[in-house]
Amino acid sequence: MVLHYNTAGRVKEYDFSTLAVAEPVQRSLAALFAARCDPNHWSVHKSSRTVWHHLEKFATFLAAQETPPATVEEFTGALIDRFWLTMASTGSNRACFRSVCSLLAQDERLQSGPVADALARAVPAHKSRRQSYTTAEFELIKLEARRMFRAALLRIEDNARHLDRFRAGEFNPGSREAVVGEALELIARDGDLPRIKGPSGQPYVPKKYRKAVGGRGTEVTWQRLFLSRSEAVALGVLLLAEYGWNLSVIDRAEVPRATPDPGGDGQVTYRILLEKRRRGGGSWYETENVTDHGAGTPGRLITEALTATRFARAAVERLKPGTNVLLVSRTKRVGNRIADKDRHPNVGPFYFGISHDDVKWWTKAVGLKGSPFQRGRRTVTAVERREPAQHSQETHDRVYVLPDKNVQEAAVPVIADGAEEAVVLARKTVLVAELRDAPAPEDEETATADCSDAESSPWPDSTGGCGASFLLCLACRNAHVHPGHHPRLALLHQSMEGLRSVLPKPVWQRDWGDHHARLEDLKRRIGPGGWAHALARITDTDRSIIDHLLAGDLNP
Repeated sequence: MVLHYNTAGRVKEYDFSTLAVAEPVQRSLAALFAARCDPNHWSVHKSSRTVWHHLEKFATFLAAQETPPATVEEFTGALIDRFWLTMASTGSNRACFRSVCSLLAQDERLQSGPVADALARAVPAHKSRRQSYTTAEFELIKLEARRMFRAALLRIEDNARHLDRFRAGEFNPGSREAVVGEALELIARDGDLPRIKGPSGQPYVPKKYRKAVGGRGTEVTWQRLFLSRSEAVALGVLLLAEYGWNLSVIDRAEVPRATPDPGGDGQVTYRILLEKRRRGGGSWYETENVTDHGAGTPGRLITEALTATRFARAAVERLKPGTNVLLVSRTKRVGNRIADKDRHPNVGPFYFGISHDDVKWWTKAVGLKGSPFQRGRRTVTAVERREPAQHSQETHDRVYVLPDKNVQEAAVPVIADGAEEAVVLARKTVLVAELRDAPAPEDEETATADCSDAESSPWPDSTGGCGASFLLCLACRNAHVHPGHHPRLALLHQSMEGLRSVLPKPVWQRDWGDHHARLEDLKRRIGPGGWAHALARITDTDRSIIDHLLAGDLNP
């Protein structure tokens, strides 16, 4: 028996005596498996469960041999080669072969000779056939998700207003409106209306509430204040479409932290913590910042998600304080224990995140074939955004962009016009200012560089001087940049990176994209060591100047 504790401390058992191999082989496989059942290696049960299924396939293969090996010492290179021949046909079987070989290679008895060579076989990746959605297909999926979630949001907001009026004492005691308000108070507190047992022992909603709310179905009882699990999936699809998050990130998303806008105009910026476990320990987390500027802006969906889940999250907080999960819905299957112990257990009638079963129910309800999350994420990152989302640029290009047919078709006119556009863009955004080792005595210092001749500026003002922003100094042939400017320019580059995380992409690209590109060119020329040295030499004067520059206080 092998016990695997995940990072949440929940345990899953594996009985190796059920494998169809000799007992010494069972014990050897169990020892190798147990060595990896550590939260620092396999943090979730999904990892151990996947390898367990692979070992079951391997055991079935061994049992089918003419003379099954009695011990691990009897494993041979020829045996592993035969196993490869049975596994080479599909991507999932290749993954099984890699997994089993990786585990067996940890056994000291198999680390030399032909068997070691066979275990070290290079297994080419199976080419995925998954493609992105067309624009029309993805718009239909988003439309279905938007319809379902929007209806749920309006329903919850409408009932929330009724509850607020009840709490304020606006309804006459005993009136239908007052009884509905009383019912909403109970639903908000307990997750449902009270049930009493009838003569047959079947629980039912008291007549008082049943008559007021219009029945006893979920749509007129607890769904007044809570999302159903299918509605939570619809919200998850919208989060995918808006931010490019995959299902595992959405499933575990925590409640974002809200920071009021310092300008006092009512805007709110959300700091979102994302968990990406496939990166390995130490690199699981990253943050995104989005601002709610109003309808249609990136932060508005977060505001709506918080609004739609606020009653459920409040009820969960009363039942189990500290449960900081964004997607909370109400489940019909109250009391059922979740078999998947990697998932957050239910708290009372409340369910967390989105499971694969939830996605299957939703796709069937809206008439889709297959989960929209994997193809949808490919669509968002490769076709719509054309930039990585929670993965590296190399993965983005290799997995999402290059094999995708929709991307290839869209690239044809781009490639046709690419050469001319690239030249224009290069002239526009590369660093034009001259790099020097030391300042020249005759130059005049500006906020970002030294100027040798302001009167011959490419951007003259009405007096014959320079009318350009100091941000354009790096695009001027009259400007000189020496090491004394490097700390200030490194800080400017760092500040622009910060602005990228809080501004809508089109706004940032319009206002800061060209300036950032020139600073990127400067960073490349200086090199990693010189840039790190520049960041270490930033002074309070540099910070003050950059603050004024970004605020527009130094504009002509």
